[in-house]
Amino acid sequence: MCYYFRVQITQLLKEWGEGDPRALDELMPLVYDELRRQASRYLKKERPGHTLQTTALIHEAYIKMLGVNAIEWQNRSHFFAIASTAMRRILVDHARERKREKRGGALENLPLDEALPISSKERNVDLLALDEALDRLARLDPRQAKVVELRYFSGLSIDETAEILGVSNATVRLDWNLAKAWLKNELA
Repeated sequence: MCYYFRVQITQLLKEWGEGDPRALDELMPLVYDELRRQASRYLKKERPGHTLQTTALIHEAYIKMLGVNAIEWQNRSHFFAIASTAMRRILVDHARERKREKRGGALENLPLDEALPISSKERNVDLLALDEALDRLARLDPRQAKVVELRYFSGLSIDETAEILGVSNATVRLDWNLAKAWLKNELA
């Protein structure tokens, strides 16, 4: 994304945060494609036949973000990080609802891509167990949990993750490796 659009998005986010509804109307066309990519990456990791579609996930995340009044948007990276968290929460809620509907049936399995080898033998992780483990990790090290969320769930690169978190690439790599080891142990 070119520098002009990054600055424009940041400015519109600040105006939206200050209560300007026009800013949100201008913002959405600028961020929609990236939100679509994020949602698509999340849903690729879901079970086949998942009932939630990309557009529905974007819209639900958008509605959740509209309901948050106290966010002081820092920049576009901050916006996409919040969107990523909203999408993860929606998918976890969806999995919980599905489990509840099945009255204790099998949990949803989330196929882990090669980027997050939690176990060399097992590539499927229960989405609810992963979410609970990430919540525990967030209490121990919030940045490591955010790195996992951005790298694994949103599919962001080391560079993109470093930009969003405002840290160096080396810090992201270290957090990524430590978080993977911790999650491997927790999910074993």
